[in-house]
Amino acid sequence: MSSEGLIEGTRKPRLLCLHGFRTSGRILETQLQKWPQFVLDKLDLFFPDAPYPAVGKSHVDGLFDPPYYEWLSSKKEFVYTKFDETIKYIEDSMIKHRPIDGLLGFSQGSVLSAALVGLQAKGLALTKVPKLKFLIIISGAKLRNEAWVDKAFSDIIRCPSLHFLGELDYLKSQGTELLESFVDPVVIHHREGHTVPSLDEKGLKLMLSFLLKMQNEVANQEKQQKCSRRSSL
Repeated sequence: MSSEGLIEGTRKPRLLCLHGFRTSGRILETQLQKWPQFVLDKLDLFFPDAPYPAVGKSHVDGLFDPPYYEWLSSKKEFVYTKFDETIKYIEDSMIKHRPIDGLLGFSQGSVLSAALVGLQAKGLALTKVPKLKFLIIISGAKLRNEAWVDKAFSDIIRCPSLHFLGELDYLKSQGTELLESFVDPVVIHHREGHTVPSLDEKGLKLMLSFLLKMQNEVANQEKQQKCSRRSSL
């Protein structure tokens, strides 16, 4: 291991990062700059824009420049349309940036991320890409579409997950409910609102521990793949 706690000689974990409602990949990339650079340097992060231009005013207008995008169209809170099209778009992005080890999502992006890992476990989504190994959920909630929610969350999700819950986040109760759908979720509590939070000393420790587990899993998988290729020669 290196002095930073990650295994030398292996690639970094690769995460597809799904931005919030009516923002953009560039905006989420900027928001994550609140984390220490040495944390971000442990990951390969990819920031696609959602497939649909924002229809309506963005809550970040005046804070971040447009253009803005949305993953799904919302009829009411957490009930969305265009879900099938968005799943295919995300899967295509994972293929483009392969291999993707996990998803990082903020707000609407986290709602999607949590649902996708549950659907993939049942063979109902992301069938053209390897199983997701990790999730990082920031300001998360459960998808409410009746056609999908039971499929995504009927079984407990075993994918390792890290969740950020803010004391002032209007989604705190929904994010807390989401924890019940995961086995042994790691939780970072913070005092901020609906935002990508800074990492205090305790949060940083939890984050680094989770990243180390991610790196170990990637290293073990690479080792198994190398052994498999050698045995087939």
